[in-house]
Amino acid sequence: MTKDKNIYINRELSWLQFNARVLQEAADKEVPLIERLRFLGIFSNNLDEFFKVRYATVKRIYEAGKAGKAELGGISAGDLLEEITKIVIDQQSESIEILESIDEELKGENIHVINETHIAKDQHDFIRNYFYQEISPALVVIVLNEDVELPHLKDTTGYLSIKMSNKNGPDQYALIEISKAMDRFVVLPKKNGADYIIMVDDIIRYCLDEIFNIFDYETITSHMIKITRDGELEFDSDLSKSFIDKLSASVKDRQIGEPIRFVYDKSIDEDTLNFLLEKMGIDSKDSIIPGGRYHNRRDYMDFPSLGRTDLLYDKIKPLPVQGLSLEESIFKTIAKKDYLVYAPYHTFSYVVKFLREAALDPKVRSIKITIYRLAQISHVASSLINAAKNGKHVTVSIELRARFDEEANIHYAEQMQDAGVNMLFGVPGLKVHCKMCVIEREENEKLVRYGFISTGNFNESTAKFYTDFTLLTSNQKILKDVNKVFNFFEVNYKINRYKHIITSPHYTKSKLFSLIDHEIDNAKSGKPAYIKLKMNSISSYKMVDKLYEASRAGVKIQMIVRGLCCLVPGIEGMSENIEIISIIDKFLEHTRLYIFGNNDDPKIYISSADWMTRNIDNRVEVSCPIYDEDIKKELQDLFEICWNDNVKARIVNETQDNQYRRNDKEKVRAQFDTYDYYLKKLEG
Repeated sequence: MTKDKNIYINRELSWLQFNARVLQEAADKEVPLIERLRFLGIFSNNLDEFFKVRYATVKRIYEAGKAGKAELGGISAGDLLEEITKIVIDQQSESIEILESIDEELKGENIHVINETHIAKDQHDFIRNYFYQEISPALVVIVLNEDVELPHLKDTTGYLSIKMSNKNGPDQYALIEISKAMDRFVVLPKKNGADYIIMVDDIIRYCLDEIFNIFDYETITSHMIKITRDGELEFDSDLSKSFIDKLSASVKDRQIGEPIRFVYDKSIDEDTLNFLLEKMGIDSKDSIIPGGRYHNRRDYMDFPSLGRTDLLYDKIKPLPVQGLSLEESIFKTIAKKDYLVYAPYHTFSYVVKFLREAALDPKVRSIKITIYRLAQISHVASSLINAAKNGKHVTVSIELRARFDEEANIHYAEQMQDAGVNMLFGVPGLKVHCKMCVIEREENEKLVRYGFISTGNFNESTAKFYTDFTLLTSNQKILKDVNKVFNFFEVNYKINRYKHIITSPHYTKSKLFSLIDHEIDNAKSGKPAYIKLKMNSISSYKMVDKLYEASRAGVKIQMIVRGLCCLVPGIEGMSENIEIISIIDKFLEHTRLYIFGNNDDPKIYISSADWMTRNIDNRVEVSCPIYDEDIKKELQDLFEICWNDNVKARIVNETQDNQYRRNDKEKVRAQFDTYDYYLKKLEG
């Protein structure tokens, strides 16, 4: 197949279109009003991380003098930087319009988001007192002048740029840091049954005269700015330092990484803007984005609900798993058969119960688990510490380099280490991204294994809004393979053979290729041949090329891809047998599910791995086969529910226009219908 620019979608541009789908949710009037604000927050938070990681990577390619076309899907690094900035400027403008529209709709609900120009006399005292009690003691004010070097500005922290003007002297500049520790939204006392909210930024604007009363000025203006810094970690090579010490230092250094994006209030005057850009050393290949009055809109993820449950999604009550009880021994139950826990539709408590039972059970000898991201208050971590205190041999492989969660993981790693847990800090050159646990229990004078394998993190917080599968199993063949992965963590030079699970970095690509080849052979032989995939992202060109090959052979391929997708579906002679949709809705779709037709005897895997180069070649990942026939049927049902979504599914195509997949069939909204599916199973 000829390699040309049309056979791949650039990953950065595809990711921006994924974030555009998030923005669609903020614009959707069918979404509850406060939830729309929270989608705006998610959009903004996503964009911050994109610039820290992906934009920064492309900029490094550009600065190294590399064109980067092969790595970037046929576009040069310089052109890509310009294209990203153009798209982001358009998206930011759209997000501002959406925010203004939501503000108007909030007024219709008797909720008023006011700024400093709307403060009424009877609100004055409350706001002044709030400023002096809560804001003023925490304020960091930086006075600027031509001769003094600009102090370090924090990554993604909002700053008010202040200009004090006087006819008889030079302009005086200052910056006010909007601390991330402050609550961004301040709820004011109700008036006549109406709710009033003001942002901290505007309280500060209201009180500028108090802050700068020692200066002589005629006018004072304020405009918000924000910089985003390169988020890549740089490691100290000092061999005398522990890995935790090196990583801790590296996380701190991230705050002084090179600036790669500058966002400013577009109403700022040109003199002030140029003064700031020069002071910060920001050049034309940094992304300079004109924005609105407010930045750090990620804070809208925490917009106060004001008790207005009618403006939020209904909370679902997590369901029990049929046949699995929290009041009985998990071990005894899964000794008889496998069970699938599907968060958030099922309660995550089964996973915590499993670990707590293991911590207390006198027959349990050892617990081994991988950890990627933990909740801020983690019952998983406390269960492991409890197990160690009860004399179990506990081994935890924790990935300290889980991007932007490094500090939390370091904190828990130190706690567990102090409790006597055997800590493994990954594998040199590889991130440990697999999600699995195996325990060994003495039964009739021999060790029997129990465990679980998941598509997502063992995190009680994210389990409330991330969709993830966890297989609870006592299948000794699968768990023998899982145990071998833990052996690999401790003896990295020894590459194991696995009979059941698929592992990265050694076998994922070859095994997936083999499964795809089998479908190709079936198609050529006139047998049923299909592949159904659900994942977060696909960017590995090798995997994309293999799916193109399967499509050309006549294999029918259905893909549900939430995020970035470098594959171009529906192109005659290349991918006409491939269809792709993306679902963005109430929960974050996080499951990875692979179904290979196998002549109508499907082979099914759940996995921690997306089809990205990093997951296949540069991480430790595990894909687990499903052998239980009931669970195989369940997973096929769940895929079909998602595939039939005609409410929240968008079509992924060459034009990347994010069209909703709408038709005349009965409405299917996958996330709501999935919950109903499990309700019906319980009702029998």
